[in-house]
Amino acid sequence: MATMESIDLLPISESWKIRFRAIYAAGGPKLPQLKSLPKKDRRKAYALNFYAFFFGPFYYAAKGMWKRGLVLLALSMAVVIPLGIVLDTYGLLRLSKSLVYGVSALYAIRANLDYYKKMVLQDNGWW
Repeated sequence: MATMESIDLLPISESWKIRFRAIYAAGGPKLPQLKSLPKKDRRKAYALNFYAFFFGPFYYAAKGMWKRGLVLLALSMAVVIPLGIVLDTYGLLRLSKSLVYGVSALYAIRANLDYYKKMVLQDNGWW
């Protein structure tokens, strides 16, 4: 069971501990109490991870979450490639090229929460 004390004992930087405390205060990785937090803490709990945006699966691998990174990569490819082909067929080439940004946004949104699961909840994968 996660507690503030267990977060303080983790071998991570202080900036990660601040994010993890905010996620904990929001009720864990599903963030059920996010709206009850002050605005400052909400931003910390649900912040985008810019390294994950730019490096995606490589960032996940560097943080030791390679299983989740591979699963997200496979799922995004399974959706983006067929959708891109369909959009390209209908002449929406610009829209099909912009799907890559959506995949990057997925990594950016999920990275902090997935790292919380790995470090605090000891949950490091989907298989």
